[in-house]
Amino acid sequence: MSDLTRYLVVANDEEQYSIWPTDRELPLGWHDRGFAGTEQECLDHIEQVWTDLRPLSLRRAMAAAAQNG
Repeated sequence: MSDLTRYLVVANDEEQYSIWPTDRELPLGWHDRGFAGTEQECLDHIEQVWTDLRPLSLRRAMAAAAQNG
């Protein structure tokens, strides 16, 4: 039997991605990224768009450190 659950691609404020069932309310701090599909379709989409796995706060800190050199 195949999984008929539909999922959303979601991201938190640190731009870390995950998937979430469409029939459940998103947890606080997570936001719909505008893509829905099967589990595999969502995971494939995340693999394409989430190219920098560092949290946003770390990326910003590293950019600031590089500017202050």
